[in-house]
Amino acid sequence: MATTTKLSGHSIHSALIFLPLGLLSTGVVFDFIHLLGGSAGFSRVSYYMILGGLISGVVTAVFGWIDLLAIAARTRALKIGVVHGVVNAIMLTLYGASLCVRSNDPGQPEILATMFSTVGTGFALIGCCLGGELMERLSDPNHAGERIDAPISLSLSHAVHPQLHHRGSAIAVRR
Repeated sequence: MATTTKLSGHSIHSALIFLPLGLLSTGVVFDFIHLLGGSAGFSRVSYYMILGGLISGVVTAVFGWIDLLAIAARTRALKIGVVHGVVNAIMLTLYGASLCVRSNDPGQPEILATMFSTVGTGFALIGCCLGGELMERLSDPNHAGERIDAPISLSLSHAVHPQLHHRGSAIAVRR
């Protein structure tokens, strides 16, 4: 599995993801600073960070969907890619809802706005794990499971040492 959108040999999607993730997650941090007694300026900055994160997230998603269309059909990589895209679409929707709720007064957003963006951050973490699985595990030939159908790296059934498995231990041993 290889990315189709590259710039100087590097995946454009992988290079862009840091901008929306940084803006969106920092927006949540600023919301909590405001909730803990910070000035309204923190919420105003959060509003613009979320706006910038949404715009850059949509641009990033375009390159992600282009890469997704290049993955072979009926493979585990395609399944993970689709789930990754859906999870990130839900995340962007939650942040969009947060932006809409706070648009009347960005300096004094309702608690619902912070709730939407906080839940969106949870979805972002899940999306990052799935994206990392695609890029690090399924596209790196140095991994033992280099095939695009390789089992998920988080599965303990493939990672538990055979001698420890009968004891019910969940200690993972690197191969």
